[in-house]
Amino acid sequence: MADSTGTSQDAETPKKKTLLRIFALLLLCVVALAGGFVASVGPQGAMELVGLADDPEDEAAASGEDAVEDHAAGDGHGAAPATPAGLPGEHIVVTPFQEIIVNITATTATGRQTTRFLKLNLALAYDNRVSGAENIESRKLFLRDSFQEYLRQLNENDLQGSIGLVRLKSELLRRARAISDSDAPQEFLIADLIVQ
Repeated sequence: MADSTGTSQDAETPKKKTLLRIFALLLLCVVALAGGFVASVGPQGAMELVGLADDPEDEAAASGEDAVEDHAAGDGHGAAPATPAGLPGEHIVVTPFQEIIVNITATTATGRQTTRFLKLNLALAYDNRVSGAENIESRKLFLRDSFQEYLRQLNENDLQGSIGLVRLKSELLRRARAISDSDAPQEFLIADLIVQ
């Protein structure tokens, strides 16, 4: 009799291990799903959905800020307002540029040089109180030409990661300040940056 109970316990142990593995895998999937959800809607959005949101007044203030950002950046589909838009209560003016499309170089997996298209939609935020700010609108075509000249020199690897975006913005800002002969340009707002 001792042999028969020992065999049944040995048979139950692999079943328990299998069930424990399945449970651990399901738990891991749930945690990964929750992490992906938080990453997609953001921590604040997840808190709002769960019901742990902050004060409703904060939400109203945040939605007001979003409306100002949407007005400054366009409709989100690459279209930007036709004229510069000033932010209420501030002296910052946002002026959009026409879409820029240039060829950049890229290296394939085999090491062969090829070209890719770079599509860029951007707007320049500048302070109209700074001397020389009036030069920006009149020299907008020269700014665009300078941007295109710089972008054509780029390699696909130059645009990778957050450091690539920071480097791109700083170089465009340096050129904008040089061409406008002013420190009025403050920031570039990038709506689209697509490499095909």
